[in-house]
Amino acid sequence: MKVLVIGNGGREHALCWKLKNDSRNPEIFCAPGNAGTAELGTNLDLVATDVEGITEWAKAHQPDLTVIGPEAPLCVGMADALEAEGFRVFGPKRAAAELEGSKEFAKEIMKAGGVPTSDYAVFTEAEPACRYVREKGAPIVIKADGLAAGKGVTVAETVEQAEAAINDALGGAFGEAGSRVVIEDFLVGEEASILALIDGEHVVMLASSQDHKRAYDGDTGPNTGGMGAYSPAPIVTDAVLEKVRTEIYDRTLAELKKRGITYKGVLYAGLMIDNGQPSVVEFNCRFGDPETQAVLIRWDDDIIPAIEACIDGTLSEELINWKADHSVCVVMSAGGYPGSYEKGHEIRGLDDTADDAIVFHAGTALKDGKVVTAGGRVLGVTALGADLRTAVDNATAAVEKISWKDAFYRKDIAHRAL
Repeated sequence: MKVLVIGNGGREHALCWKLKNDSRNPEIFCAPGNAGTAELGTNLDLVATDVEGITEWAKAHQPDLTVIGPEAPLCVGMADALEAEGFRVFGPKRAAAELEGSKEFAKEIMKAGGVPTSDYAVFTEAEPACRYVREKGAPIVIKADGLAAGKGVTVAETVEQAEAAINDALGGAFGEAGSRVVIEDFLVGEEASILALIDGEHVVMLASSQDHKRAYDGDTGPNTGGMGAYSPAPIVTDAVLEKVRTEIYDRTLAELKKRGITYKGVLYAGLMIDNGQPSVVEFNCRFGDPETQAVLIRWDDDIIPAIEACIDGTLSEELINWKADHSVCVVMSAGGYPGSYEKGHEIRGLDDTADDAIVFHAGTALKDGKVVTAGGRVLGVTALGADLRTAVDNATAAVEKISWKDAFYRKDIAHRAL
C-alpha cells in the first residue's frame, strides 16, 4: 500500500509515524516532508500547495491513500483536484475548508447554526475598526480573516494594542490574509482542543487535549502556532464533551449541509470552556499541531481503517480506542520565534532520546548528513506517562538531551492541569 502525506511539519511527521506503524505497513511518501519523515519514507521535492505538481505525481505513482496535513493545500483545493482524478483523499474539499480559510465564514456558519461563540464584527478599513474597538473596550481579540500560519491573532489587553493589531493586519503584515479583520469579544475560561473525525454524516471525537499558544512560561508573550500540548485535558468532562458534540459539531455540520457542503476529514474545534459551557474560539479543518503529536501517541489502534471509513462514510466509535496513559508534547523552537529567527543550526542529541520519548520533527532539514533547523517550531518532543506528572517528566528529560544554538521551549506545559 502506498500512502502520500502532504505537508512538512510536526503534525505530518506524527501522521507518517502513525501510518508507518499501522499493521498494513504502508510505503510512505511525504511532500515535501522534513528530516523526520525522511526516516520513515521518501520525501518528495514538491511544495505542499502545488496542486498541479502533486496531482501529476499521484497520476504517475498511484498512491492508494492521500492524507493532507496542513490547511493551506486544503484551502486551495488539493482534495478537490485529487478526488477529481479518482484518488482516495483524507481531508475536506475547498468549500468545507473555508471554515478555517475564512474566519468570517466560520463565524457566519456558527451564528446561523446557533453554535456558541463570541460576538464579532468584520472590517476592511482601519478607522471604523478602531472606532468599534474604542466603543467595545478591552480585552478584545483581533484576527486576520485568512490563513496567517497561526500568527494572525492578537489578544489585545488594551485598546492601544488592539488598534496596533488592526493597523498591522490591514497595513499588510499578513498579506492578503489580513485584508479583512474579524474583531471578536474576549471569551473568559480555560482553553481546550477537540479533534473529530467526520465522514459526512458521523462524528467521532478524538481524545481531548490542551494547547499552549503563548510563546513563554505563564502564558505570556505573543501568540504562536503552539508551544506544546497534553492529553487528556481534565477541563473536558463527559458533560462538556456531550455539549461539544450536540451544540458544536452537530449544529455546524447541519448548517454546512443546508448550504450544500459535505464535510469529510478532521474538524478541530478550539474551545473556551467557562463553567462547563464550551464556546468555539476557532475551527481548523485539519489535525492540530502540536495537539496531533499528543493525541496520536495515545491512539491504540491502526489509523488507516478510521481514515478509510471517513472517506467511505462508514465511520464508527469502535474504530478508535485510547491508551490510559497521559501524553505531553513540548515544542522546541528557534530563538526569536514567532518573530525572525535563524536557520541552519545543527541539532545535537537526537539519538540520545530513543528510550524516553518520540521526537517529532517540524522545522528540520538534512544538510551534509546532519539534521539542522529549518523553521520556527523545530521539534515536538512527545512522551507518555502513567499520569500527567510522569509524562511531563519524561518529555522534559528528553528535551534536556537536545540542543542547538538559541533553542528555547516552555517549561510549564500542562501547568493548568498540574
